[in-house]
This record gives sequence, structure tokens and C-alpha cells, in this order.
Amino acid sequence: MRKLPRDAQNDYTREMATARRAVVTAETGAELNHTGSYSLDPALLPGNIEGFSGIVQMPMGFAGPLLVDGEHAQGEFYVPMATTEGTLLASYSRGMRLTREAGGVRTTVIDDAMQRAPIFVFSDARHARDFGHWVTANFAQIAAAAEETTRSGQLRDIQQFSMGKMRWLRFNFTTGDAAGQNMVSKATHHACQWMLAQQLPGLEHFSLAANFDTDKKHSQVNSLHTRGKRVVAEVTLPAALLREVMHTSGEALFKQRQLSNMGALMAGSVNNGAHFANGITALFIACGQDVANVAESSAGYVHGELKANGDYYFSVTIPALIVATYGGGTGLPTQRECLEVMGCYGEGKVRKLAEIVAATVLCGELSLASAIVSDQWVSSHDKYGRNRP
Repeated sequence: MRKLPRDAQNDYTREMATARRAVVTAETGAELNHTGSYSLDPALLPGNIEGFSGIVQMPMGFAGPLLVDGEHAQGEFYVPMATTEGTLLASYSRGMRLTREAGGVRTTVIDDAMQRAPIFVFSDARHARDFGHWVTANFAQIAAAAEETTRSGQLRDIQQFSMGKMRWLRFNFTTGDAAGQNMVSKATHHACQWMLAQQLPGLEHFSLAANFDTDKKHSQVNSLHTRGKRVVAEVTLPAALLREVMHTSGEALFKQRQLSNMGALMAGSVNNGAHFANGITALFIACGQDVANVAESSAGYVHGELKANGDYYFSVTIPALIVATYGGGTGLPTQRECLEVMGCYGEGKVRKLAEIVAATVLCGELSLASAIVSDQWVSSHDKYGRNRP
């Protein structure tokens, strides 16, 4: 096959995109008419993609209105969701109606940190232990070195984890309105170079990453200690409203919750909910988030309590929600528009976005659980989710 053309001086143009599609069409026979139709300026894309060749379009709709009672997100929001799965927006909108009529979803961001976890390998465990004491004693200097590389990142603390003669340092940064993975990698690297220059006794090997930060994959350490934003969304649903909107009861939902908890436990699942990933992925695509972060962000916990009067308390906790309102794909034209719909584009908005995401996830969990309990799950997919005879 022919090599795809590149222009070392100016590769982000419509002409270069057209040239690359022409090669692919000539070599494969596939027509690329739709991928070649787009409104954005390719000059906007350096830093987002290499070898730009066109656009893959996703259907997008608005769920809601979603009523949020948060510390950062307050009021009603139309929530943009990009998906090809029928019933998804209808289901989330139904959950949003239920929670809106119940007074809204209460949301709280309870922690915020992005990590890089370098490893230091020593000649023996005693040197590794003593290094840990040295890190604690010299934290202020390590933090100063790290923060020389960033205007918005701050080193909050360093957690230490040891095994044998190895010691992982989990650098925890706040990153402003950026997701921050690249920011913390650069800052941690700079701090570690300062540390290595101190001639650490017994050091045999160093690596900036050795899989403990578990970037773009789930881990128990992230669930326990947070990666990105740790967010809780909660609501108490009146019994009468559950009957009217969802055709079910708090008793039925609570019973199903116990069965779902046991099923998740037996399966070894990282989430005892139904489908966190559905809402998070649809929002991420629409709003220019790094979609691979769904691997961490979709892990979570669901909790339900049946009140004596039949009302139902329900909450979701997302311990590793990685979102941004600045940088990455957030500034691209359609993605920026979707963020602006929710008032979530730009500086000072990331916690607001995190609260909206968590509230959306809660609504989706309630809607799907209710559909299962009331035996509407299959019929709703038959009605809205089939596009084949």
C-alpha cells in the first residue's frame, strides 16, 4: 500500500486531508464522502490528532432538563449526549424527569487529584524505607521543583507504596480546569530529576511510570484514593412519584438493589451499578473529553435505602471521574458548543461539569433499574432501539 502523504510545513489543511482520503480510497475502494464533509477548520487540530483526514460524525441529542442542586452546578440543564444506542436518551430523560419532580439531584465533589506514580528501586528494603523518610522530610522542595513546570498544577501530597526493595510514589496534583495527565507527567518528571540529582543512597533504578497510577484503566487504588474528581450524586424519591413516573415502588427498587449488589460481588465487578459507562461515554464524546478515560470514570458505587414511609434514597459515587473544561478536545467547535449549552466551557467550570456528569449517571441508573423491575426493559428497546426489520 502507498504511504499516506504528509506536509512537514503545514499538514493541517483541507487539501492534505483530501489527499490522504484519496490514497485510502484508491487503495481500498471505500468511498469517503461523508468523512470528508465537515465545518471545522483543520488548522484548529494540532495537538488533537495527527494525519487529519476527515470527520466521523456521531448523532447527538439533549437529555433533560436535568435539575441539579450542587455546590457548583445549580439549576436546570440540557445535557448533550452523543450515541448510536437507541433508548439511551429516552431513558436518561425519564430519569431526569423523575429526579426533577423530586426536587433535583444533590451533588458534591468530595476530592480532586490527578496522579503520576514513578518507581524508585533500591539495593535493598532498608534503603527503600529510608528513601521514604527522606521524601517526607523534603516534600516542600519536591513540590517546589514540580510546580516550576506549571501555572495551574499544585502538588497536594505524595503517597508512598512499597514492596520489597521497590517504592512507588503517588504524586497527587490539583490541575485546575484541565484533566491534567500531561501536566502532572511533566511536573513529576521535573521533580524526580531534582530528586535524582540528590544522589539517593542505594538507588539502582528509576522509572517515571510503572503502572501504579493505572492511567486509563481501572484500579482499586483509584477507587479508594481518587483519580480526577470524586463525586457523589444523591436523591430521595417520594413513593407516590415512583409509582406515577416509573410504575414501580421503593420496595421493589430496594430489593433489586440487594440482588444487583450480590451479582456484582459474585462477578468481581468494579461497579455495582447498571451502566455508568453509557451516560459518561455519551457525554464525553459530545463534550470533547478523552473518551479512553471512561475506563476509570465508569467504575463506581451505588447505594440505596428504603425509608419507613416508602420513599427511596439513592446515591451514586464516582471515585475517578476525569473531566476537563479547558484544553484537550474541549475547544473544538462542536464540543465547545456542547459545553457552552451547560455553561461548562472554560476556566472555573470543571467541578460544575463533574457534578452534572454525576447527576446524569444517577438518572440513568434509576431509569434502567426501574425498567428492569417493572418489566419494561425489553419492550422499550424493541420500541426505540431497533433499526432493523
